[in-house]
Amino acid sequence: MFDKVLVANRGEIAIRVMRACRELDVKSVAVYSEADKNSLFAKYADEAYLIGGPSPADSYLNISNILEAAEQSGADALHPGYGFLAENSTLGDECTKRGIKLIGPSGSVINAMGSKIESRKLMEKAGVPVIPGNSKGVTDPDEALQIAESIGYPVIVKASAGGGGIGMRTVYEEDELLRALESTQSVAASSFGDSTVFIEKYIEEPRHIEFQILADENGNTIHVADRECSIQRRHQKLIEEAPSPIMTDKLREEMGSAAVKAASSIGYTNAGTVEFLYSNEEFYFLEMNTRIQVEHPITEVVTGVDLVKEQLKIASGRELCCTQEDIQVRGHAIECRINAEDPLADFAPNPGKITGYRSPGGPGVRVDSGVYMNYTIPPFYDSMISKLIVWGRNRNAAITRMRRALSEYIILGVKTTIPFHKSMMLSPNFQDAKLHTHFVDEYKQEIMDNMVKIVEKDKEMESRLKSTFLPSKNVAAVSAAVSSYMAHSLEKNKK
Repeated sequence: MFDKVLVANRGEIAIRVMRACRELDVKSVAVYSEADKNSLFAKYADEAYLIGGPSPADSYLNISNILEAAEQSGADALHPGYGFLAENSTLGDECTKRGIKLIGPSGSVINAMGSKIESRKLMEKAGVPVIPGNSKGVTDPDEALQIAESIGYPVIVKASAGGGGIGMRTVYEEDELLRALESTQSVAASSFGDSTVFIEKYIEEPRHIEFQILADENGNTIHVADRECSIQRRHQKLIEEAPSPIMTDKLREEMGSAAVKAASSIGYTNAGTVEFLYSNEEFYFLEMNTRIQVEHPITEVVTGVDLVKEQLKIASGRELCCTQEDIQVRGHAIECRINAEDPLADFAPNPGKITGYRSPGGPGVRVDSGVYMNYTIPPFYDSMISKLIVWGRNRNAAITRMRRALSEYIILGVKTTIPFHKSMMLSPNFQDAKLHTHFVDEYKQEIMDNMVKIVEKDKEMESRLKSTFLPSKNVAAVSAAVSSYMAHSLEKNKK
């Protein structure tokens, strides 16, 4: 096992990795920007090094400064977390040159899966189902028209090197195609430095289902069950759950086997995720994420496998902790991403100082967070405050527990997505698991109406709470006000 691991990331994922290190008796090293000098993750680590200014380009994307900190600290391994440099093959190459182990797959695998066109070709070769479309770049308008006609409208134009839906355009008629082609090429060039695009059949109202993969360096590859990530907004996940509500033993065997085949065919090692679209009892390979996912905790909760500890063990040369037969799904887990955003203002970012904070607890509740009371959320990075994870013996129990946990969650000073999640847990269509990737758009008005009511109901209690968090108030007063707020919120949100 490693002696010291540098975590090249920030916020809750940095703390998550450091916790795994601590349980394995491995020292952790944090790197932080000037904007994060008072961050919880920098204080939690055994050592912390300033690596640059608040801009990601000057800090968390600055490979040279990060590796300089790694050498200065004597770290023998580096964990990239997710986002930033997590899928950057150059980081892996530079780590190798300096004798530092990157906790993740090889650079060649990262590059292969980072290209949507290349990954399509590899999956076709491996016999993994892919969405009907072309497996090479398209630049010629006439060729684009021929491809679209052959697979049938609607189609979707995607950037090969893209992610997060950036530049993606859905086309329903021939007249729209050339404009979409030009637009996507332009966005791809400016966002990813690569204007290559391709065309696929547009799957209407699919479910987004993914399989967690673990693969060691001794040739063992397994899947650690499935997750449903269909609740999205602009192709960004908002709520995830495990297992998928539609999953059966037969379907899990089929999709899980395809995921393992996908990983094995490219010589994958460490933790990764194979993502599929599911529609009309058919599933198709979407992409592979060559890193730990934001939503990994729900898999940990229902399987009992500590995925981050497994990452560290695999990278140190150990074999997997279990076989495929050992993986059993118990109960149901849901994760809500709590962001500093105003859901009533089209989810506009709302960074600022947290003037009151209390996270929920009790049976079956987990909060992965990197903030604290009086912490100032900087405007330079992703707006995530925390991930709220609950477990229940079945899906209905998990939804009920999530409603309770959300009612206890107090964050003052910034607007958050908590009202959105409260609204979602009350949605009859969500409760009935009628999920697809356009769910939020389809039921936008219902969700919005519920959010307005929830925000109004909470305003009075929140105004009462603000004064209790002032330093002049005693602990008893704070405790009483918080308890009153939680009881009030839970009762109101039942209605």
